[in-house]
Amino acid sequence: MAFQPWQGGQPAQNPYQAPAMRASHADRERAVDVLKAGFAEGRLAQSEYEQRMSRAYQAQTHTELQMLVADLPQGPVPQAQFAPRPMMPAVPATFLPMQMPMPQPTNGAATGALVCGLIAPFTWGLTSIPAVILGHKARAEIRRTGQRGDGQAVAGLVLGWLGIGAWALFFLVMALLAVSRG
Repeated sequence: MAFQPWQGGQPAQNPYQAPAMRASHADRERAVDVLKAGFAEGRLAQSEYEQRMSRAYQAQTHTELQMLVADLPQGPVPQAQFAPRPMMPAVPATFLPMQMPMPQPTNGAATGALVCGLIAPFTWGLTSIPAVILGHKARAEIRRTGQRGDGQAVAGLVLGWLGIGAWALFFLVMALLAVSRG
């Protein structure tokens, strides 16, 4: 019959091998927990379980404990699940990192308002009116959808109104010059 470490006895020791590390009470309890799980899962018969338990409490070294649980899984064993179970966090939600919501995209009309407002001086103010229209449209959409880009929309509005004001001032000055000349 082959040597079974859990049945007692010791395998032949190598005289050149360092002595095994002594086991603590906590080490014995961990081995006992593995044996309990093996018995609960039906991996060990009652008599074998009892024999291994008594040997675990008598074990002096880590090697003896390892021989008692070597043929048993020592951690979670993957099992097929037929119905998904709700995952309960092992840590209360209070101590988990804060879940950040996905950032909303930037509103396209807001970007358009800013671009139109920025290029208004180069187009002699022709893009000022689209900047104002797009800015108001973007702010309404941002309030409704929660998208980003309100600052861009406001900047487009301000630049657009400045361009319109510059044209209004230009026409006012031309009108006053025309009236004063004649």
